[in-house]
Amino acid sequence: MHFDLTDLRLFVLTADEGNITRAAARQHLSLAAASARIKALEAQAGLPLLYREARGVRLTPPGEAFLHHARGVLHQTEQLRADLQEYGGGLRGHLRMFANTTAVSDFLPEILPGFLSDNPRVNIDLQEKPNAEIARGVLDGRADIGIVAGQVDTLGLQAIHFSTDRLVLVTARNHRFARRKKIAFAETLDEDAVGMQYGSTLQTFLAQVVESLGKPLKLRIQLSSFDAMCRMIGAGVGVGIVPESAARRNRESMNLALIELTDAWSVRERYILVRDQKALPGYARALIETLIGHYREP
Repeated sequence: MHFDLTDLRLFVLTADEGNITRAAARQHLSLAAASARIKALEAQAGLPLLYREARGVRLTPPGEAFLHHARGVLHQTEQLRADLQEYGGGLRGHLRMFANTTAVSDFLPEILPGFLSDNPRVNIDLQEKPNAEIARGVLDGRADIGIVAGQVDTLGLQAIHFSTDRLVLVTARNHRFARRKKIAFAETLDEDAVGMQYGSTLQTFLAQVVESLGKPLKLRIQLSSFDAMCRMIGAGVGVGIVPESAARRNRESMNLALIELTDAWSVRERYILVRDQKALPGYARALIETLIGHYREP
């Protein structure tokens, strides 16, 4: 198939508007020219991409597939333009990373400053995403590197193991659970809870767990970092599920107790996801080695 970016933008606008006339106006084309372009796309595909109806248009199943790929091509084109502009300003590399809550909030802020200091001409665009979206983002090219934890469909990507993440129950030291060595998550659901913000990877995961248990989480407050969670827990606001590394970091200063969870899901293997490690630029491979090396050290 042969088409230009105008064709793709027009098709995406048509899908968004549900109307060729409005899409043509937004693309600064006449209705006749827009209709001709859409028909040419359908002729090349050999399939109808739109259902024409009295009040507008809607996508056929092949049209849905075409829309998905058209959005991807346009996104990559915009990313290419942005990357080249940065190279023009003296930048050597730009890395796009999708990662889960623990990575973004807990260990990457510890690891990335050193990497960026050693690589002053490399920029990193780090975005927090749910685990499933991380894999899709790497697969479709929106991200160069993904970081996930736990049981995740990697969609055929290369998955490089680099560490193990353990979730623990954290309480104030005067809480009734503080003397416990181990506890099942289900036993904690009658307690007031301190959680991460809505939409975070960890909070989304815990919401799925409590749904399977048939009992809601009694959230008193939701926060944007694990350190803030630990501060609230230490002040007696409630109990919380926190990565062990964050809990240990704050244990003494915030008077916390850490209790091991007996649930199998509390231990989660961490993986770096890439399409093809060998095809990545040198600075991207260097970041992967930095992550692996950080957890090799005693």
